Amino acid sequence: MLQPGEKAPDFSLRATDKSLVKLSEYRGKNVVLLFFPFAFTGVCTKELCYMRDSLAQYENLDAQILAISVDSPYTLAKWKEEQQFNFPLLSDFNKTVSKKYDTIYKEFALGLKGVSKRSAFVIDREGVLRFVEVLENAGELPDFDAIQSILKNLG
Repeated sequence: MLQPGEKAPDFSLRATDKSLVKLSEYRGKNVVLLFFPFAFTGVCTKELCYMRDSLAQYENLDAQILAISVDSPYTLAKWKEEQQFNFPLLSDFNKTVSKKYDTIYKEFALGLKGVSKRSAFVIDREGVLRFVEVLENAGELPDFDAIQSILKNLG
């Protein structure tokens, strides 16, 4: 499992507009990286709607939100449109990034395999992990207070 102080693994993933998004493009800015199990589900909707509604707070902390799931870019695009998410949703359909960040269930509900665990990472301006939270229970939400506290301390 990744630990605070380690370099965040770089990645390139497709966004809902089909553009290629690279973590390294955000050097010089703090990043809140969220993994979530599935679009259109209750807890995931609650989590990302909270982030949508809190975006100004994160922008004031010089943080970019990136949210990743194993859903296809097309599924994520529809969900983003419906929920009016104001940050990038990235498709890890091939599960490469979820594996790099060790955020993948061996088996999820209904016997589904290869689903991202709900997880949160804070990556500083130099690409170093400052906060790591990988939740085993998909019904729980990340510790948003801890995330904001870390970001405030990064200045």
